[in-house]
Amino acid sequence: MPVVACPTCGKKVEWTEANKYRPFCSERCKQIDLGAWAEEKFVIPGPSVDDDTVPDKDNG
Repeated sequence: MPVVACPTCGKKVEWTEANKYRPFCSERCKQIDLGAWAEEKFVIPGPSVDDDTVPDKDNG
């Protein structure tokens, strides 16, 4: 059975259906990760997108 590192704390976790928090080791680590996404601490590098360059659905 595969073992992965928790993305938040690095603890080794078995990747099984019994682990309802996978790939995280716990609810706490899952919530920490969610909070980081909500605070926009994780970003994809690249040029900034201006609102003017995104086409409207109506003007497509």
